[in-house]
Amino acid sequence: MITQELLRPRSIVVVGASNNVHKPGGAILKNLISGGYQGELRAVNPKEKEVQGVVSYEDVSGIPETDLAILAIPASMCPLAVEILARDKQVRAFIILSAGFGEETHEGGELENAILETVNKYGASLIGPNCIGLLNMWHHSVFTKPIPLLNPKGVDLISSSGATAVFILESAVAKGLQFNSVWSVGNAKQIGVEDVLQYMDETFYPETDSKIKLIYIESIKDPDRLLFHASSLISKGCRIAAIKSGSSESGSRAASSHTGAIASPDSAVEALFRKAGIVRCYSREELTTVGCIFTLPALKGKNFAIVTHAGGPGVMLTDALSKGGLSVPRLEGPVAEELKSKLFPGASVGNPIDILATGTPEHLGIAIDYCENRFEEIDAILAIFGTPGLVTMFEAYEVLHQKMLTCKKPVFPVLPSLHTAGKEVDAFLKKGHVNFADEVTLGTALTRIMNVPKPAVKEIELFGVDIPRIRRIIDSIPDNGYIKPCYVQDLLRSAGIPVVEEFVSADKEELLAFTQRCGFPVVAKVVGPVHKSDIGGVALNVKSAQHLALEFDRMIKLPDVTAVMVQPMLKGTELFIGAKYEEKFGHVVLCGLGGIFVEVLKDVSSGLAPLSYEEAYSMIHSLKAYKIIQGTRGQKGVNEDKFAEIIVRLSTLLRFATEIKEMDINPLLATDKDVIAVDARIRIEK
Repeated sequence: MITQELLRPRSIVVVGASNNVHKPGGAILKNLISGGYQGELRAVNPKEKEVQGVVSYEDVSGIPETDLAILAIPASMCPLAVEILARDKQVRAFIILSAGFGEETHEGGELENAILETVNKYGASLIGPNCIGLLNMWHHSVFTKPIPLLNPKGVDLISSSGATAVFILESAVAKGLQFNSVWSVGNAKQIGVEDVLQYMDETFYPETDSKIKLIYIESIKDPDRLLFHASSLISKGCRIAAIKSGSSESGSRAASSHTGAIASPDSAVEALFRKAGIVRCYSREELTTVGCIFTLPALKGKNFAIVTHAGGPGVMLTDALSKGGLSVPRLEGPVAEELKSKLFPGASVGNPIDILATGTPEHLGIAIDYCENRFEEIDAILAIFGTPGLVTMFEAYEVLHQKMLTCKKPVFPVLPSLHTAGKEVDAFLKKGHVNFADEVTLGTALTRIMNVPKPAVKEIELFGVDIPRIRRIIDSIPDNGYIKPCYVQDLLRSAGIPVVEEFVSADKEELLAFTQRCGFPVVAKVVGPVHKSDIGGVALNVKSAQHLALEFDRMIKLPDVTAVMVQPMLKGTELFIGAKYEEKFGHVVLCGLGGIFVEVLKDVSSGLAPLSYEEAYSMIHSLKAYKIIQGTRGQKGVNEDKFAEIIVRLSTLLRFATEIKEMDINPLLATDKDVIAVDARIRIEK
């Protein structure tokens, strides 16, 4: 519950206020005062009559009615203070800075529960506990520094961790990134990341509200709500980037111990972000760099021109962009030669455009003008200009300032000389610009942004999927666990997924009769064990009846084998599709190269069922092995459309068969003409 008393309080009391500005209660009061808060300020400190010039009361029972209470007192004292403030002083918003709650002990969790019961009873907002507070244009209710430049069109930052929010601000301030609000939700007992995002979505007004949201989240408690409101905001013109920490097993444990919440499976997070259109980042530098990019005009293409006076950074930036699938096209022909004639001898214009260390501010401006007006294939300009000690930097940055105001194509300033040209860079930032001091971080951030799909459509692809038949098959399966091959085949066929013909039997003669109809060569596989190849339960390229009979006699004696399956031997590129049901998220669908590549290379991408065709193509394109799928070194590619279709059909099957908890099709055999499921397993729980 986010109240106006939290966002725009007419009065604030700091409980535990101090004259010592190195304590949370002292620092937050100082920030409120220096931030120019216009409402009434009160303090509670039993030892002082006045704290930092603000009238102080002995305890909370003595204060006048107040909108917002900020608590910087021991955890054990908080429940009673909240009760008195909410009941007697009409406080309808609380920010609890104190730690020592559910993130530490069971007893601390009980204190949190008591506070939550009280604030909900009186319809009040609660931020925290265990947080740094809330910072917005109205009041600076945080006890930390730095306080960034505030701007109604600046960034909204929502963070699970207070310290991380501070470090994100440190990174952002150095880049010139401005903020509209900073939310540190801490333990998020009442208001979490999802709640803040929901409020921003439901109250969004495009003419006045910030369109950039940055998120640091350690536990996704309500994936559906996060997905819905993130997608909604993006569809309204917002741009969202997020760090979800705890992607490794150890990181997940650390995240859980930090907030007291269970961290989410990483494949599910990846799938959710893809579906919502959220740019996923993996560090504070990446997050703030993406935020800075969001402040510039939106990119309309993937072709970049690099203007530099230093060859090395231009090369490294070219590498970073190219690795991410972006382009630094070669510039040549009469226009390129014309540009070269206007620069010093020795300058290069092939792209990167190297104006040399002796290049002047005028040369910088000329190169940018050519990229803006003459090189039509260029979509954006990256200008690297530090200080070689040969030009007046104020002049160079003034040229860059003017070009950024007038160019229709985005201009990305890379100003690396933060030490030798610190004053000049600072003056540039004060004109409202951002700075990307490291070119490789910028290149990486650009690739993350350009490779993120738009929010997925909400319609489910039903064409060719026999839902009633799927339900009849699921309902007819008697037991939980991995189901028989006949059920697997029926389910896949019901979803319209092509399946290789197969025959299962514990009778050798029946299998031999099947091969007379389908012909040799065939594949023989054991039925029963989950990991067939681990026990020698797969025989490829069986070319005769005698060979099949020998393999049958061997396989039927293996442990836990109940029968043998025979299929025609097909050729093609091995692909993989799998799925796993994750609590709260639903089915996460995975795809990649098949066979051993899944386990060895771990090159898979994920999506959240149900999937659209656009999502399926995005999953395929994001694979590192996508060049193999396209075709490489004289090898034909696979039918990408069929691959995407099977991914979509499988996701629809899962949507209407939630009893399926785990499944994979490995391999799918793919050629340039078709894709067919060869081996699959499905585990259900009813």
